[in-house]
Amino acid sequence: MPFYLRVVEMSGQEVRVAILGASGYTGFELVRILVSHPRVRIAFASSRTQEGTILSDHYPAFKGMADICYSPVDVDRIAEEADFVFAALPHGASMDVVPDLLKRGLKVVDLSADYRLRNKDLYQEWYGTHKNPELLDLAVYGLPELYRGAIKRANLVANPGCYPTSIILAVAPLLKYDLIEPDSIIADSKSGVTGAGRALSLGTHFCEVNESFKAYKVGGVHRHIPEIEQELSLIARKQVRIAFTPHLVPMSRGILSTVYSRPRDGVGEKDIEEAFRTFYRDEPFVRLFGPEAELPSTLQVRGSNYCDIGWRLDRRTGRLIVVSAIDNLTRGASGQAVWNMNLMVGFPENMGLQYAPWQP
Repeated sequence: MPFYLRVVEMSGQEVRVAILGASGYTGFELVRILVSHPRVRIAFASSRTQEGTILSDHYPAFKGMADICYSPVDVDRIAEEADFVFAALPHGASMDVVPDLLKRGLKVVDLSADYRLRNKDLYQEWYGTHKNPELLDLAVYGLPELYRGAIKRANLVANPGCYPTSIILAVAPLLKYDLIEPDSIIADSKSGVTGAGRALSLGTHFCEVNESFKAYKVGGVHRHIPEIEQELSLIARKQVRIAFTPHLVPMSRGILSTVYSRPRDGVGEKDIEEAFRTFYRDEPFVRLFGPEAELPSTLQVRGSNYCDIGWRLDRRTGRLIVVSAIDNLTRGASGQAVWNMNLMVGFPENMGLQYAPWQP
């Protein structure tokens, strides 16, 4: 498939962005971050359900900040009005529009799962038929700690899922330096309700969620499993399989992942700390909490692009316990997408993302 490079040196000028699917929670978070980005102007926004209405009427928080009309997705118009596209569309919808955006020379960060899996057969097993599998080799997995260099050169970045971000970052140093048994990983994750999106459903109704705490998609059936295993296997240079159980917590936003594994013989606390400190040295959005520090919590990362990671070695059971905390809408989706954009267009990578978490 031919692609045309739009010759624009974006690092020295304003970037006009389009947000496809700007009426959902992920779209909201993109707008929230981008209206304060010093080098970005939101030039186009689409919404299938709110077409023809004003974004700031749909989200009054943006009154006077994003008074832009939701428009239908028109690739030719987007190519005229924007330099960069965030596709915050449902799974399966991005592949209908991304190829045409790329043909017109636009750079794209896709926030769906459409380009995260590198194997088309694996995608079909978990999601269904892929309409443009030739793009799977072109797409770069958008976790900057792992693929910063490739992201800088990419035209298409597949933004990671929220659970995978929290789990991969918790385990990557341990696999990289061969400190744990790769077949021993158990991930127990809890997410706020915004992870289910803004569409109405009984499962996220206030009366069903309030005062409740439940596991769901139990037994190796959650769609994020192949994404997590794909990336962990690449780090470990061997096939890694994990046990993963997600939970729904009665809070708006945040993910806390507790990841258990079995250290290899002779591995001690100093080895573990050195692995984390070395792997994440100079990383702007990973904060480490060593064995003597308080463990991470979702409150401490709320509304931010940080991933906080802490750990404990349980000598009684011989288990290593790693706790990671992210905001599912920011680091788990839109903040990470903006970070990827910064890398792709040559901005300082923390531009527009340097703000403290919300507390309380």
